[in-house]
Amino acid sequence: MSHREEPVGDEIANRLARVAGHANSLKRFWDEGRECDEMLTQIAAVRGALDQIGRVILEHHLEHCIRNAVERGDTNEVIVDLKKSLSRRF
Repeated sequence: MSHREEPVGDEIANRLARVAGHANSLKRFWDEGRECDEMLTQIAAVRGALDQIGRVILEHHLEHCIRNAVERGDTNEVIVDLKKSLSRRF
């Protein structure tokens, strides 16, 4: 089963749609000449939403992908990939 078919897939899709809405709001705010503090608030909302999406995906990855790799006895590649992903963030 693809991770996109699991309940987490719908949650991620919904969260991504909200991020897209925030990003569209930023463009509209800029075009309308809105105040900087409003734009900074939207930027903070986008960052917060992306952080939450990342958390949900990481939890899913740990609970499913890593667990499956451990059960198969195939942990080397999945651990290397996880470390690469984490190094991009931290």
